[in-house]
Order: sequence, then structure tokens, then C-alpha cells
Amino acid sequence: MIYRFLMLSDENDFFRREIQIDSEATFLELNDFILKSVGYSPSEMTTFYLCDEDWNKGQEITLMDMGMGSEYDTYLMGETKLDELLEDKGQRLLFVFDMLSERAFFMELVELIPGETLDKPVVTLSEGKAPEQTSSLEFAETRSIGGAANSPFALDDDLFGDGEIDLDELDPEGFDGLDVPDAESLY
Repeated sequence: MIYRFLMLSDENDFFRREIQIDSEATFLELNDFILKSVGYSPSEMTTFYLCDEDWNKGQEITLMDMGMGSEYDTYLMGETKLDELLEDKGQRLLFVFDMLSERAFFMELVELIPGETLDKPVVTLSEGKAPEQTSSLEFAETRSIGGAANSPFALDDDLFGDGEIDLDELDPEGFDGLDVPDAESLY
């Protein structure tokens, strides 16, 4: 069976690609073909996410084992065939090509062509220029939801105080039997 994907970008309304690939190809083959078809370097980390109809991320298919532990299903691009996770017209994927800025192509499985196979993937429609592969750190900060200030990883300026420690404020009794010197003996 052949899968036909429509691939769009939220950065360029004129960018559009349609890719046909055999359903028994691996996600790694799809990954490599996408990178080649838009002129991106294969040296950057990428990942796929299965998405629901609202583009909410679901199962991740990674380039390499990220060591998530046995409680999570791990799907590796090189070991997972497309037809293992994709079987219905309309299924959606995110192909994240810039991990730092979480920039991605939006992909939808728009057609299943039964009874046919492909030896290698092909681009059947190519419109517009792909966005740059990587972006600056400043751009990455603006891409996070609500900007960098609202990111769950943003550091509060007051998180570590003013940088000065008043040793007299330390309570040596609070260290449960540890031999803590008094502030005067530290100088």
C-alpha cells in the first residue's frame, strides 16, 4: 500500500509538499526523505509525534533511544514501520525538525492507495520554500507558549535571591546533628 502525506508549515503559508511512500517503509526512511526533499541537513535531531485531530501530541517516534524507561512505549524511527502506527486516512503527525524551537511540519495522511507499492518515496507536489532548518535562541524563546517568561523552564530573577548569603541567618540546629561551624569561624 502507498501512503500519500500532505505536509504544511505554520511559518510559510505557501509551503506545501505531498509525499508518497510505501506503507512498509520505516519512519527513518520518511525522516530522511523529508530532510532531503526540503534541503535540510541530516545532522540535526528530529522526531515524529502522532497527533489527534487538534494537533495535540501523542506517541513519539524518536531517532534514537532516549532512555525513557520501561513504563513508556519506545518507538524508534529505524525499527518502526509506518503501517505499525498509521492505518487510517486523516491521521496526523508532527515532524519536529528544530528541537530547540519546537518547529515542525504538520503532516496528514490524506490518501491510502491499496494494491500498489513504491521502492522509494517521491514528492508529488512541491510548492513554496521550506523555512530555515534551525533558528536562533531568541526565536526559540518566542516560540514557547506565552513566550520565554511563561515557559515552565524560565528562571525567575528572584529564584536564587540577590546572590549574597547571610551566614548569621543559617540555623545550625536545623541540620540534625551535622557538625556545622558557626558563621564567625568561616572567616
